[in-house]
Amino acid sequence: MSALCEATGADVSQVSYAVGIDTRIGPKFLNASVGFGGSCFQKDILNLVYICECNGLPEVAEYWKQVIKINDYQKNRFVNRVVASMFNTVANKKVAILGFAFKKDTGDTRETPAIDVCKGLLGDKARLSIYDPQVAEDQIQRDLTMKKFDWDHPLHLQPMSPTTVKQVSNVWDAYEATKDAHAVCILTEWDEFKTLDFQRIYDNMQKPAFIFDGRNIVNPAKLREIGFIVYSIGKPLDAWLEDMPAVA
Repeated sequence: MSALCEATGADVSQVSYAVGIDTRIGPKFLNASVGFGGSCFQKDILNLVYICECNGLPEVAEYWKQVIKINDYQKNRFVNRVVASMFNTVANKKVAILGFAFKKDTGDTRETPAIDVCKGLLGDKARLSIYDPQVAEDQIQRDLTMKKFDWDHPLHLQPMSPTTVKQVSNVWDAYEATKDAHAVCILTEWDEFKTLDFQRIYDNMQKPAFIFDGRNIVNPAKLREIGFIVYSIGKPLDAWLEDMPAVA
């Protein structure tokens, strides 16, 4: 839905509000993001796929597989937006990653979308500076070097080489993470990110300065007043971004 909103100039927050007015649905779990994570949701869906296949329901199993695939699509779309917006390459550019846990108020990184986003950026040779208030450096390093199961290619595993991980630094301060960065990616909705001094961040970043908000926690209008080029999931794009190459 966020992809459709961006393509049509709509605001995904307004769509979420309108759908949530129906009390049979409610407003919970309708917020758009860079993708879902956690230990349960994907595992439970895959269990459902297995049960359907075992009971001779391949069409139903395929339906539920698409939930996993669209989640992967959302993460890939975010990475593609970052790369396309930054002149089609992030090679040797510093990208600050704010948040690595799959949701705020936890240090849990199981199935966090940050893993795939970081791997996608590293694949284009970006230099990452990662800050999360509760995730330890060794956990981030393990997650980025972990082999990932590819649903479409069951025998294909995707490890991240130790050489590539050298492009990653872990810091314990959001201002240090964003210093001299070309872009900021917000991947976890930590409350502290809402109250950061973005003028200070902008002054210490490379120009043009980009913010890619994967959780819709910042005010795009205020950031644009400061001078940032802003992309927020499911929100109308900057005119500058609209002129960039299309992102799937």
